[in-house]
Amino acid sequence: MPHTPVTTVRDVEALQIPLGNRMTLPAGTRLVVQQTLGGQITAMTARGGLVRVDGKDADALGPEIVAEVARAAAARAAAAEGPFDEQKVWDALGTVYDPEIPASIVELGLVYLVASEPMEGGGHRVLVNMTLTAPGCGIGPILVEDVRQKVLGVPGVEDVAVELVFDPPWDPSRMSEAARLQLGF
Repeated sequence: MPHTPVTTVRDVEALQIPLGNRMTLPAGTRLVVQQTLGGQITAMTARGGLVRVDGKDADALGPEIVAEVARAAAARAAAAEGPFDEQKVWDALGTVYDPEIPASIVELGLVYLVASEPMEGGGHRVLVNMTLTAPGCGIGPILVEDVRQKVLGVPGVEDVAVELVFDPPWDPSRMSEAARLQLGF
């Protein structure tokens, strides 16, 4: 799916990467899809800037993109069955992707801690400590919300707290070997 040219068929909301500013791409905007990972779409504009389009708006980019996003959603739904298991939290985190880099936040080494505890009324509270590849990244709040939503989709999770931490600072040595190979490190 990478480097697929598309033209928006309707106005669609997008986020500028890495700033995180919201913008509207008018119908007829030409884009080149860079990645469709984790149910989100990253595309390059004609001016060379990157934007992220939410998976719920895949229809604005055409049927091929809709099908790709639907496959990701089906995989997430299949994984979200059964009782609570902390490994399922890690699996959910593995479906959150940096919009600039085709690797999950787990593969990039951005997740520092996952902890869970049973709640008095049932279910579990999950704490995720994570960082960003760059402290001033404008997309950081978007990634935090992505993490929160994906973890809330794990069976038995009733509450999620996501904390951004910058100590220790992230560096490429935290990436998995697979991510280093994929990204050419």
